[in-house]
Amino acid sequence: MRRIAYVFGALAAAGAGTYLIVYLYRWQWQRAMICGVLLLVVEVMMFGLVTLGRLNRIEERLRDTDRRQRELDARQEDVLARLREPAAASEEKRFRWLDDPADRTYVFVPVLMVAGVVLSGLAWVVQKVAAATARPAERRLAGRLAVLAAPDPGAPGDLDDLPPLGAGSSGGRTARVTTVGVLAAALLAALIVGLADLTQTRAEESNENKATSVVVQVDLRGPDLTSDRKALAAQQIWESCRDSTAVPLRHATLGDLGDGMFAGVVRPALTEHDLMRLRGCLEDATLERAHLTVIAVGDAEPSDE
Repeated sequence: MRRIAYVFGALAAAGAGTYLIVYLYRWQWQRAMICGVLLLVVEVMMFGLVTLGRLNRIEERLRDTDRRQRELDARQEDVLARLREPAAASEEKRFRWLDDPADRTYVFVPVLMVAGVVLSGLAWVVQKVAAATARPAERRLAGRLAVLAAPDPGAPGDLDDLPPLGAGSSGGRTARVTTVGVLAAALLAALIVGLADLTQTRAEESNENKATSVVVQVDLRGPDLTSDRKALAAQQIWESCRDSTAVPLRHATLGDLGDGMFAGVVRPALTEHDLMRLRGCLEDATLERAHLTVIAVGDAEPSDE
């Protein structure tokens, strides 16, 4: 599912970026802004997906670390219990002569009895002190030996589940990464060269004609679709685009041809770049419920008007 989201996001970003460049080249600023916002949204979405994936991987690593720590603690406690078994067995066998049957008779000298009691007390104190001081050493020893302990048969990190040595060879991965890098570099270089060619500042050739004629069609949406409404919309769009060219269109008239068609005459004749700017402004107009389409553009002599 995540790969599908990445593919969809990459395609959406590529489409939005492509149309952003196209609309900027056509001088259609409103459409370019919409594509730019869409590109920004897709980039934020991709960034969120990547961040979410990183957070999920960190959470999985933390859970794996906690599980391994619990397993290590369990192994340490198991080794510690095994180390304490001989001490517990020897502790049970202390003073076995006290467990002899009572029907046997012994001759005890009072001095020997007192000496035996004192020696037994000293031995008990020495044993307790030794047991108390030996616990940290045993725990440290158990912690060191826990690494060498065999894992549980049902543990998920069993050695049988590991891939064989040499299975994950990096030769194919290196080749794929190199191929993708070369293709990406080539596409980036082609994009830079294309943008540089399209956006290069060149001296324009002057148009020797006297005037340029532009035929447009106005489409309206809504209940009011009368010819007067179309003429008003066409006039508003035409007037708003008169200053979009390098030379202000002071002598530019717009005539009604009927059926939503209008013809504009621009004097002096427009250059190729100014004509592109005028077309982009007319087709990218922001008038509410109105859309203007450039049908034909041509240079006209005064005798052809």
